[in-house]
Amino acid sequence: MRDFMTMGRSATFAANGMCATSHPLAAKVAVQMLEAGGNAVDAAIAGAVLLGICEPQMTGIGGDCFVLLTPPGEDRVVALNGSGRAPAALNAQALRDRGMATVPLGGPEAVTVPGAIDAFCKLSRDFGKLGLKASLAPAIHYAQAGVPVAPRVAFDWAQSVDALQGVARDGFLLNGQAPTAGQMFRAPQQAEVLRRIAMDGRDAFYEGEVAEDMVASLNAMGGVQTLDDFANCESEYTAPITGGYGGLDLWEHPPNGQGATAILILNMLKHFDIAGMDPFGAERAHIEAEATKLAYDARNRFIADPDHTTKAGYMATPETAAKLAALIDPTKAMPASVPGAEAVHKDTIFITVVDKDRMCVSLIYSVFHSFGSGIASDKFGVLFQNRGAGFTLEAGHPNEAGGGKRPMHTIIPGLLKKDGAPYMPFGVMGGAYQSTGHARFITNMTDFGMDVQTAIDGPRCFADGDKLSIETGYSADVRQQLSDLGHNVNIPPGPIGGAQAIGISDDGVLIGGSDPRKDGCALGY
Repeated sequence: MRDFMTMGRSATFAANGMCATSHPLAAKVAVQMLEAGGNAVDAAIAGAVLLGICEPQMTGIGGDCFVLLTPPGEDRVVALNGSGRAPAALNAQALRDRGMATVPLGGPEAVTVPGAIDAFCKLSRDFGKLGLKASLAPAIHYAQAGVPVAPRVAFDWAQSVDALQGVARDGFLLNGQAPTAGQMFRAPQQAEVLRRIAMDGRDAFYEGEVAEDMVASLNAMGGVQTLDDFANCESEYTAPITGGYGGLDLWEHPPNGQGATAILILNMLKHFDIAGMDPFGAERAHIEAEATKLAYDARNRFIADPDHTTKAGYMATPETAAKLAALIDPTKAMPASVPGAEAVHKDTIFITVVDKDRMCVSLIYSVFHSFGSGIASDKFGVLFQNRGAGFTLEAGHPNEAGGGKRPMHTIIPGLLKKDGAPYMPFGVMGGAYQSTGHARFITNMTDFGMDVQTAIDGPRCFADGDKLSIETGYSADVRQQLSDLGHNVNIPPGPIGGAQAIGISDDGVLIGGSDPRKDGCALGY
């Protein structure tokens, strides 16, 4: 039990249904969808699309998503890959010939076809109850009427003004400035796009006037996108991959997501007595950082479009973890891992919903960097992701940029089972941090007995490139000890990621947690 005389928040309990996400309005709308007779899929779509209005720097209809879900009354886990592909004409050699060493973050070269809308339409059709019109109605209303900008959103927005370019500055700035907390943000052009999707489904986005606007806008900037690229976009059901730790079974997405990286980190941590360490001491932070470096080096070598990589399964084997764990020196930091994919980010939303039938949805949805590419379409204001920056331009690499390929993705929804039954859908935002975040969240619960909210609240650290980023929740003594071990300790300018989770107790009560690093909450009924 937490100390009620110290700052913090309690876990949320509910008997019927629950949503946990990073903005309270989206959580409220999702719960209202459940109360109206919808299921977890209806509610998750409603909340996720609304988050594109509440947190436009994080996500939107020009982005991608990944989903894990368990159908009601079933133990199986369904994985839906809603990430889009590069345009057919994208060519890495052509970019190298232009003198590029990486895919430019703010150029049309980084814009892959947005996959989320197709995924939402497919999810609603295959697993929803109320239909797409009902799920999109809240976002349509709030896009037209506006929402007050929340404090954390305002903080992020102010840091990303320079990423916006062209018509995107008109749509996402107020009088040329980032909105401040409490100011109203409206997106009437997006409301119109969502109305069309509600009426005519995915074809209203990937074909016709909206698609023509998107393609023409990108082509005017030198992009090679075509109408066929958009018309051919299709989300895909895939077979999830699994690992385990501390009596829990972890379910993750296969490549092109980085879920195998989380499994590899946990398998390495099994070789150390994590439970015998101070949960927020230097020893645990050091071992986790070293495991992260090794796991992310493997990720950067192997994770790519599943049609272009053959070694991703290698990452999830116990033998691989044992070999890598043997390289960790408890008394000394190793050099930073080798960068592979050229870009990391921190701008993502995660939403999880569990309904009265205990259908679980774990959904993550993003435009990659803050405001994505910073490019919006001229007429409808669709803000494009820059997921293509997740490609490498290294010739022959499995994740080399190429036409029709899906880039390596950092966004990964998670789902835990206990004793073979669905136990906890969860997610950790924070770009590249997400795999390490999954491992830390799970070990917080299993090794240290933390409840879901406490496991989310605890301070974080991340071996990110040549730095070990340490949140201010760590003491100065711990930072010094880590520096003495050889880490280049850095206090980041903002918090590391965010997280949400909903656990199902043995007697069926729902227990939710939502990260205080964000504006949101867990809300149930």
